[in-house]
Amino acid sequence: MGVSIYGLMGDGGRGVVKEIFAVVYAPKKKKRLPASCVQKMDSESAALEASDPDRKRHAAVVAGPSTSSESQQIYYLVRWLN
Repeated sequence: MGVSIYGLMGDGGRGVVKEIFAVVYAPKKKKRLPASCVQKMDSESAALEASDPDRKRHAAVVAGPSTSSESQQIYYLVRWLN
């Protein structure tokens, strides 16, 4: 049985993975995102400013990175910002 992303994050942000603001290249809006599609940003406003939905680059809050069962680095979508 899998563990929810919230279980990995733990209380007070001291868990295994961290929430970050990002711009995500997402031709299809998925919940699991390869690290190669995630650009870390310093703030929510920076993510929103750098996003370009017409080019499928969306501002988001993601959690990660985490290693998938296929040994790939992935991020989990927490929420879309635009």
